[in-house]
Amino acid sequence: MQRIHNWLRSEVAALRDGTSPTDARSLGAHCLAFCSVLTNHHTAEDRGVFPALAERHPELREVLQGLSQDHSMIGTMLAKVERIGRELIDEPDESRATALRSELDGISIVMESHFSWEERRILAALDDFGDELSQVGKDASTKTLLGVDPPAL
Repeated sequence: MQRIHNWLRSEVAALRDGTSPTDARSLGAHCLAFCSVLTNHHTAEDRGVFPALAERHPELREVLQGLSQDHSMIGTMLAKVERIGRELIDEPDESRATALRSELDGISIVMESHFSWEERRILAALDDFGDELSQVGKDASTKTLLGVDPPAL
């Protein structure tokens, strides 16, 4: 999970700081891909990992509910970013690119707070699962459990 979070952190930083594609259409496409991956990650946590953690660690249920609420809030923010990203692809201009990066600034702050809280509160519980975590759900892949395969280091 932490590798995925670190990768997502680096992706949003690249989008915000301009180290991602500078061509407006490419920036919009990169942004849409980022939004999709982050949404898939949160959806997979809500459907796979969190229910398994709640069953094994009932004391975490309130934390997991709060994390799921964060996912919903972040999803609302991502919808706006996706809209601007699509507009940037269809009608590229600097004002849209600036608006996109401004929205990403906000997402970055919320995302960092969320990831830090999640890592502090549930990583140890995830470690308790060991290899058993791979048995959650029908597919034992990390992609099913966390919404994305961890990037190679």
